[in-house]
Amino acid sequence: MVDFHQNGNIATLHNLRTQNLSEMTYELETFAQTRRMSLILPCLYSELQTPAMPKIVEELSKVTYLHRIIIGLDRANEEEFRHAKTFFKDLKQNHIVIWNDSPRMTALGARLAEKGLAPKEQGKGKNVWSSIGYLMSCGDSAVMALHDCDILTYTNELLARLIYPVANPGFPYQVAKGFYARIGENKMNGRVTRLLVSPLLIALKRVIGDRDYLDYLRSFRYPLSGEFAMRTNILPDLRIPSDWGLEIGVLSEAWRNLAPKAVCQVEIADDYDHKHQDLSPEDADAGLNRMSTDICKAIFRKLAADGTVFTPNVFRTLKATYYRSALDLLDAYYNDAQMNGLAIDRHKEERSIEMFADSIMRAGQFFLDNPYETPFIPTWSRVHAADPAFMRDMNKAAMLDEEEFV
Repeated sequence: MVDFHQNGNIATLHNLRTQNLSEMTYELETFAQTRRMSLILPCLYSELQTPAMPKIVEELSKVTYLHRIIIGLDRANEEEFRHAKTFFKDLKQNHIVIWNDSPRMTALGARLAEKGLAPKEQGKGKNVWSSIGYLMSCGDSAVMALHDCDILTYTNELLARLIYPVANPGFPYQVAKGFYARIGENKMNGRVTRLLVSPLLIALKRVIGDRDYLDYLRSFRYPLSGEFAMRTNILPDLRIPSDWGLEIGVLSEAWRNLAPKAVCQVEIADDYDHKHQDLSPEDADAGLNRMSTDICKAIFRKLAADGTVFTPNVFRTLKATYYRSALDLLDAYYNDAQMNGLAIDRHKEERSIEMFADSIMRAGQFFLDNPYETPFIPTWSRVHAADPAFMRDMNKAAMLDEEEFV
């Protein structure tokens, strides 16, 4: 996707096909001499059974500039944890599999719960939060990258391009967000970004007026990508959502804590495909139905925190405006797909839009009905203030699990 367009809100770093991977790797190896880099992989045990994970491990074993890889393992029993350790043994880097469901980790969770600081939901947000805590307890990395574990088209160039903007000491960026075209199996993917987030941001601007935050979110080519890189100095005060709003939540935190010039987006892949979530229109607590509601809540919370007043009438107007905006965008996507020989099922796309419109209303009602909700996992600064020994004890627990369950 050769392109050099800049919209002026945040820097966009393109792949202009003028530097090969070996040159970029050499530079990263040079940076790594003074700026250690770590990678976090939030992983479900079930993902070890997919075609994606063996390819990811194979590609990561070629990477020479990483200091540490942290695999946060969810939904695993003891036997599965042992298998996971064997699965990742070919990684050449210093690495650890953190068994999030171990008795030691469960006891540490109870310790936080006594102080009212435990994450309220299981899931990717908690996994990432725990892995960040372990990384901070090691105290030896200047740069952190994070990507999903279901990428079927993974190559180590994706990681190199993702981490380069924050690893390069000559760049000002504290946060880099990956983007790519969502094309796979001869069709246009990325339904939630295309059919929910993009038209919702357009509708919000029409309903509540201009907001710098809305312009900021609209600057991202793919705001729901699971690929980030950050400089670790910002991690102690990072507020991570406890639901499926993780990606939007992290972008919102970057907006809150950093100047726009400290945030960039970087093109990391020509070809990207991963596990696709079911639409689940009949179940509001599953699949894209749940995800879309959580994403809407994350956006509404941030706008409210910046002073936007929401009422039932605002949400009703927003739903109607969103629906029209989404249908207009669908026409553009359909024509784009047809011109490029890709398939789009307009019936399924419109069904998705109808469900997302319901998600907007559901998220709005939840927002109005729960004014005292605390949607974020506590920052690690707060955890350290409440329990100064916690990160040290978590590090020790992870190491004991690693040594005991051989």
